Amino acid sequence: MENIISEKLKTYNTNSIDEQKNALKEIMQEIILCGLSRTNFFKTASFFGGTALRIFHGIDRFSEDLDFSLIYIDEDFKLKEYLIQASKELNAYGFNASYNMKEKDESNVLTSNIVVSARETISYFFPHENVDKLNHNELIRIKIDIDTCLKEHVSYETKYSLFPSPYSVKIYDFSTLFSSKIDAVLNRKWKSRVVKGRDLYDYCFYLKNNIKVNLDYLKSRLIRASYINENDEFNIDILKNMLKDKFSGIDYEEAKKDVVPFTANKESLNIWSKEFFISITDKLESN
Repeated sequence: MENIISEKLKTYNTNSIDEQKNALKEIMQEIILCGLSRTNFFKTASFFGGTALRIFHGIDRFSEDLDFSLIYIDEDFKLKEYLIQASKELNAYGFNASYNMKEKDESNVLTSNIVVSARETISYFFPHENVDKLNHNELIRIKIDIDTCLKEHVSYETKYSLFPSPYSVKIYDFSTLFSSKIDAVLNRKWKSRVVKGRDLYDYCFYLKNNIKVNLDYLKSRLIRASYINENDEFNIDILKNMLKDKFSGIDYEEAKKDVVPFTANKESLNIWSKEFFISITDKLESN
Protein backbone atom coordinates (compact mmCIF):
# COMPACT_ATOMS: atom_id res chain seq x y z
CA MET A 1 0.00 0.00 0.00
CA GLU A 2 2.97 2.30 0.54
CA ASN A 3 3.52 2.17 -3.25
CA ILE A 4 0.13 3.82 -3.73
CA ILE A 5 1.26 6.71 -1.51
CA SER A 6 4.60 6.99 -3.27
CA GLU A 7 2.87 7.23 -6.65
CA LYS A 8 0.46 9.84 -5.33
CA LEU A 9 3.33 11.92 -3.96
CA LYS A 10 4.75 12.17 -7.49
CA THR A 11 1.76 14.36 -8.40
CA TYR A 12 2.85 17.04 -5.90
CA ASN A 13 5.71 19.50 -5.75
CA THR A 14 7.79 18.15 -2.87
CA ASN A 15 11.03 20.08 -3.19
CA SER A 16 10.94 21.39 0.38
CA ILE A 17 9.95 19.96 3.74
CA ASP A 18 6.99 22.34 3.91
CA GLU A 19 5.74 21.06 0.55
CA GLN A 20 6.24 17.49 1.72
CA LYS A 21 4.23 18.16 4.86
CA ASN A 22 1.38 19.72 2.86
CA ALA A 23 1.31 16.77 0.47
CA LEU A 24 1.35 14.20 3.26
CA LYS A 25 -1.35 16.07 5.16
CA GLU A 26 -3.64 16.06 2.14
CA ILE A 27 -3.00 12.37 1.49
CA MET A 28 -3.82 11.66 5.14
CA GLN A 29 -7.08 13.57 4.78
CA GLU A 30 -8.14 11.44 1.84
CA ILE A 31 -7.20 8.21 3.61
CA ILE A 32 -9.24 9.29 6.64
CA LEU A 33 -12.26 10.00 4.43
CA CYS A 34 -11.85 6.60 2.80
CA GLY A 35 -11.65 4.95 6.22
CA LEU A 36 -14.78 6.76 7.44
CA SER A 37 -16.65 5.69 4.31
CA ARG A 38 -16.10 2.05 5.29
CA THR A 39 -18.33 2.68 8.32
CA ASN A 40 -21.83 4.17 8.59
CA PHE A 41 -20.32 7.62 9.27
CA PHE A 42 -21.75 9.31 6.18
CA LYS A 43 -25.25 8.12 7.03
CA THR A 44 -25.02 10.32 10.12
CA ALA A 45 -22.69 13.15 9.07
CA SER A 46 -21.83 15.20 6.01
CA PHE A 47 -18.58 16.78 4.85
CA PHE A 48 -18.15 20.51 4.24
CA GLY A 49 -15.54 23.28 4.48
CA GLY A 50 -12.28 24.14 2.76
CA THR A 51 -10.96 20.59 2.51
CA ALA A 52 -14.19 19.46 0.86
CA LEU A 53 -13.70 22.28 -1.62
CA ARG A 54 -10.11 21.19 -2.22
CA ILE A 55 -10.66 17.46 -2.64
CA PHE A 56 -13.98 17.40 -4.48
CA HIS A 57 -14.05 20.72 -6.34
CA GLY A 58 -10.36 21.27 -7.06
CA ILE A 59 -9.60 24.65 -5.49
CA ASP A 60 -5.87 25.35 -5.86
CA ARG A 61 -5.00 25.74 -2.20
CA PHE A 62 -4.27 23.33 0.60
CA SER A 63 -6.63 23.06 3.55
CA GLU A 64 -5.86 21.93 7.08
CA ASP A 65 -8.98 20.53 8.73
CA LEU A 66 -11.77 18.05 8.11
CA ASP A 67 -15.15 19.61 8.92
CA PHE A 68 -18.32 17.59 9.34
CA SER A 69 -21.88 18.31 10.40
CA LEU A 70 -24.42 15.86 11.80
CA ILE A 71 -27.39 15.28 9.51
CA TYR A 72 -29.71 14.28 12.36
CA ILE A 73 -29.55 13.79 16.10
CA ASP A 74 -27.86 10.48 16.86
CA GLU A 75 -27.76 9.70 20.56
CA ASP A 76 -25.55 6.69 19.84
CA PHE A 77 -22.94 8.67 17.90
CA LYS A 78 -19.49 7.71 19.23
CA LEU A 79 -16.67 9.69 17.63
CA LYS A 80 -14.02 7.41 19.14
CA GLU A 81 -15.19 4.46 17.05
CA TYR A 82 -14.67 6.41 13.85
CA LEU A 83 -11.26 7.73 14.96
CA ILE A 84 -10.14 4.16 15.59
CA GLN A 85 -11.20 3.15 12.08
CA ALA A 86 -9.53 6.21 10.50
CA SER A 87 -6.29 5.51 12.38
CA LYS A 88 -6.33 1.88 11.27
CA GLU A 89 -6.75 2.99 7.67
CA LEU A 90 -3.77 5.33 7.95
CA ASN A 91 -1.64 2.64 9.57
CA ALA A 92 -2.42 0.27 6.69
CA TYR A 93 -0.86 2.82 4.30
CA GLY A 94 2.35 3.26 6.29
CA PHE A 95 1.41 6.10 8.64
CA ASN A 96 1.98 5.50 12.35
CA ALA A 97 -1.12 7.40 13.44
CA SER A 98 -2.67 8.11 16.81
CA TYR A 99 -5.61 10.24 17.88
CA ASN A 100 -6.82 12.39 20.75
CA MET A 101 -10.18 13.90 21.59
CA LYS A 102 -11.37 17.07 23.31
CA GLU A 103 -14.51 17.65 25.29
CA LYS A 104 -17.42 19.13 23.38
CA ASP A 105 -17.24 22.92 23.69
CA GLU A 106 -20.02 25.47 24.14
CA SER A 107 -20.59 25.57 20.38
CA ASN A 108 -21.39 21.82 20.47
CA VAL A 109 -18.45 20.98 18.25
CA LEU A 110 -16.67 17.67 18.78
CA THR A 111 -12.97 18.21 18.14
CA SER A 112 -10.28 15.59 17.69
CA ASN A 113 -6.85 15.29 16.12
CA ILE A 114 -5.22 12.47 14.21
CA VAL A 115 -1.46 12.89 14.28
CA VAL A 116 1.76 11.38 13.01
CA SER A 117 5.37 12.28 13.76
CA ALA A 118 6.66 14.71 11.12
CA ARG A 119 10.23 13.39 11.32
CA GLU A 120 9.23 9.74 11.20
CA THR A 121 6.70 10.18 8.39
CA ILE A 122 8.87 12.35 6.15
CA SER A 123 11.82 10.01 6.67
CA TYR A 124 9.62 7.05 5.70
CA PHE A 125 8.16 8.50 2.51
CA PHE A 126 11.17 10.67 1.59
CA PRO A 127 14.11 8.50 2.71
CA HIS A 128 16.75 10.83 1.25
CA GLU A 129 15.39 13.94 3.01
CA ASN A 130 17.46 15.46 5.82
CA VAL A 131 14.97 15.94 8.66
CA ASP A 132 17.49 17.18 11.25
CA LYS A 133 15.94 20.66 11.16
CA LEU A 134 12.60 19.25 12.32
CA ASN A 135 11.83 19.20 16.02
CA HIS A 136 11.57 15.67 17.39
CA ASN A 137 8.13 16.52 18.77
CA GLU A 138 6.74 18.11 15.59
CA LEU A 139 3.53 16.52 14.39
CA ILE A 140 1.61 16.43 11.16
CA ARG A 141 -1.88 17.03 12.49
CA ILE A 142 -5.31 16.53 10.95
CA LYS A 143 -7.93 18.33 13.02
CA ILE A 144 -11.43 16.87 12.80
CA ASP A 145 -14.42 18.99 13.82
CA ILE A 146 -17.95 17.62 13.98
CA ASP A 147 -20.71 20.16 14.48
CA THR A 148 -23.48 18.42 16.41
CA CYS A 149 -26.01 21.26 15.96
CA LEU A 150 -28.45 20.42 13.22
CA LYS A 151 -28.52 22.77 10.23
CA GLU A 152 -31.61 23.89 8.36
CA HIS A 153 -32.09 24.07 4.60
CA VAL A 154 -28.97 22.06 3.75
CA SER A 155 -28.83 20.36 0.36
CA TYR A 156 -26.52 17.37 -0.01
CA GLU A 157 -24.88 15.44 -2.79
CA THR A 158 -22.75 12.32 -3.01
CA LYS A 159 -19.18 12.60 -4.23
CA TYR A 160 -16.82 9.81 -5.26
CA SER A 161 -13.06 9.39 -5.19
CA LEU A 162 -10.65 6.72 -6.43
CA PHE A 163 -7.80 7.48 -4.03
CA PRO A 164 -6.56 5.61 -2.08
CA SER A 165 -9.31 3.21 -3.15
CA PRO A 166 -12.84 3.86 -4.44
CA TYR A 167 -15.15 5.44 -1.87
CA SER A 168 -18.05 7.87 -1.55
CA VAL A 169 -18.94 10.65 0.88
CA LYS A 170 -22.01 12.75 1.60
CA ILE A 171 -21.15 16.41 1.16
CA TYR A 172 -22.91 19.78 1.21
CA ASP A 173 -23.87 20.66 -2.35
CA PHE A 174 -21.90 23.43 -4.07
CA SER A 175 -24.49 26.11 -3.31
CA THR A 176 -24.67 25.25 0.39
CA LEU A 177 -20.87 25.08 0.59
CA PHE A 178 -20.74 28.62 -0.82
CA SER A 179 -23.35 29.83 1.64
CA SER A 180 -21.41 28.27 4.51
CA LYS A 181 -18.32 30.16 3.32
CA ILE A 182 -20.21 33.47 3.15
CA ASP A 183 -21.37 32.83 6.72
CA ALA A 184 -17.69 32.46 7.66
CA VAL A 185 -16.73 35.67 5.83
CA LEU A 186 -19.37 37.61 7.72
CA ASN A 187 -19.02 36.00 11.15
CA ARG A 188 -15.67 34.31 11.64
CA LYS A 189 -12.89 36.19 13.37
CA TRP A 190 -9.46 34.62 13.30
CA LYS A 191 -6.74 35.60 15.72
CA SER A 192 -6.24 39.38 15.37
CA ARG A 193 -7.64 39.58 11.85
CA VAL A 194 -11.12 40.79 10.95
CA VAL A 195 -11.47 37.90 8.51
CA LYS A 196 -9.53 34.77 7.63
CA GLY A 197 -7.72 35.24 4.31
CA ARG A 198 -8.48 31.71 3.18
CA ASP A 199 -12.19 32.55 3.37
CA LEU A 200 -11.62 35.39 0.91
CA TYR A 201 -9.65 33.11 -1.42
CA ASP A 202 -12.48 30.57 -1.39
CA TYR A 203 -15.06 33.32 -1.93
CA CYS A 204 -13.31 34.25 -5.19
CA PHE A 205 -13.26 30.59 -6.24
CA TYR A 206 -17.02 30.21 -5.81
CA LEU A 207 -17.72 33.37 -7.77
CA LYS A 208 -15.34 32.31 -10.54
CA ASN A 209 -17.33 29.09 -10.85
CA ASN A 210 -20.68 30.96 -10.94
CA ILE A 211 -22.00 29.19 -7.85
CA LYS A 212 -25.30 30.53 -6.54
CA VAL A 213 -26.14 31.19 -2.90
CA ASN A 214 -28.47 28.97 -0.86
CA LEU A 215 -30.20 31.94 0.76
CA ASP A 216 -32.46 29.90 3.05
CA TYR A 217 -29.50 28.09 4.56
CA LEU A 218 -27.48 31.29 4.90
CA LYS A 219 -30.35 33.15 6.55
CA SER A 220 -30.71 30.36 9.13
CA ARG A 221 -26.98 30.57 9.90
CA LEU A 222 -27.03 34.37 10.24
CA ILE A 223 -30.03 34.18 12.58
CA ARG A 224 -28.24 31.59 14.72
CA ALA A 225 -25.19 33.88 14.90
CA SER A 226 -27.44 36.84 15.87
CA TYR A 227 -26.18 38.65 12.77
CA ILE A 228 -29.79 39.23 11.76
CA ASN A 229 -33.13 38.67 13.48
CA GLU A 230 -35.65 36.05 12.45
CA ASN A 231 -38.14 38.62 11.17
CA ASP A 232 -35.60 40.73 9.29
CA GLU A 233 -36.01 41.03 5.55
CA PHE A 234 -33.27 39.12 3.75
CA ASN A 235 -32.58 38.81 0.05
CA ILE A 236 -29.64 38.78 -2.34
CA ASP A 237 -29.37 42.57 -2.46
CA ILE A 238 -29.32 42.86 1.32
CA LEU A 239 -26.63 40.16 1.41
CA LYS A 240 -24.53 42.04 -1.14
CA ASN A 241 -24.67 45.16 1.03
CA MET A 242 -23.67 43.15 4.13
CA LEU A 243 -20.65 41.77 2.31
CA LYS A 244 -19.66 45.14 0.87
CA ASP A 245 -19.72 46.62 4.38
CA LYS A 246 -17.52 43.75 5.55
CA PHE A 247 -15.08 44.16 2.67
CA SER A 248 -14.71 47.85 3.44
CA GLY A 249 -13.09 47.14 6.79
CA ILE A 250 -10.53 44.43 6.00
CA ASP A 251 -6.76 44.73 6.19
CA TYR A 252 -5.99 42.91 2.96
CA GLU A 253 -2.24 42.76 3.51
CA GLU A 254 -2.86 40.86 6.74
CA ALA A 255 -5.43 38.62 5.04
CA LYS A 256 -2.93 37.68 2.32
CA LYS A 257 -0.47 36.41 4.94
CA ASP A 258 -2.96 33.73 5.93
CA VAL A 259 -3.25 32.39 2.37
CA VAL A 260 0.36 32.48 1.17
CA PRO A 261 1.50 29.20 2.85
CA PHE A 262 -1.38 27.29 1.26
CA THR A 263 -1.20 28.20 -2.43
CA ALA A 264 1.36 28.53 -5.19
CA ASN A 265 -0.93 31.02 -6.96
CA LYS A 266 0.36 34.00 -4.98
CA GLU A 267 0.11 36.41 -7.92
CA SER A 268 -3.68 36.22 -7.75
CA LEU A 269 -3.53 37.95 -4.36
CA ASN A 270 -1.97 41.13 -5.76
CA ILE A 271 -5.34 42.50 -6.81
CA TRP A 272 -6.96 42.06 -3.40
CA SER A 273 -8.47 45.35 -2.22
CA LYS A 274 -11.72 46.81 -0.96
CA GLU A 275 -12.59 47.89 -4.51
CA PHE A 276 -11.92 44.43 -5.94
CA PHE A 277 -14.10 42.52 -3.47
CA ILE A 278 -16.92 45.05 -3.61
CA SER A 279 -16.92 44.84 -7.41
CA ILE A 280 -17.01 41.05 -7.67
CA THR A 281 -19.77 40.87 -5.04
CA ASP A 282 -22.13 42.38 -7.61
CA LYS A 283 -21.91 38.99 -9.39
CA LEU A 284 -23.67 37.18 -6.52
CA GLU A 285 -26.84 35.30 -7.44
CA SER A 286 -29.19 33.13 -5.42
CA ASN A 287 -30.94 29.87 -6.23
